Amino acid sequence: MFDMPIKNLMESKKLIRLEPQTMVNEAAKRMESKNVGAVLVVEGTQLLGIFTERDAVFRVLAKGLDAKTTSLRDVMTTPPATLPPHSTYGHALMVMHDNGFRHVPVVEDGKVIGIITARNAMDPALEDFVSEARRREHYREEPV
Repeated sequence: MFDMPIKNLMESKKLIRLEPQTMVNEAAKRMESKNVGAVLVVEGTQLLGIFTERDAVFRVLAKGLDAKTTSLRDVMTTPPATLPPHSTYGHALMVMHDNGFRHVPVVEDGKVIGIITARNAMDPALEDFVSEARRREHYREEPV
């Protein structure tokens, strides 16, 4: 899995793009609706920044800012680190670990095509675990 290209693991369906003037409370609502921990802040097709759960906690809540009047432009992480789609997942994890973040936009030819997260490693393993647990539960329920 760690040598797999991130294009095979990235989340493009859960990708949320918002404009920099979007208020933090609106971004949080969108994040909650898609169950994601980050949104990409874009102007047109240009990636300006990334806004994450940690940004909400450390740059908004901890500073006493009002989420209804604070724009993403004021609290986003900029410039965001990015990776090309052919990067390996292992490399992406190292970039995240070395820099202390859990989300990296995937960019190809200057265009955002997805986002890779530290959670992507867990999802396939978690699916396997749940599948195996269900199989075993079914096996135990069968009459002997």
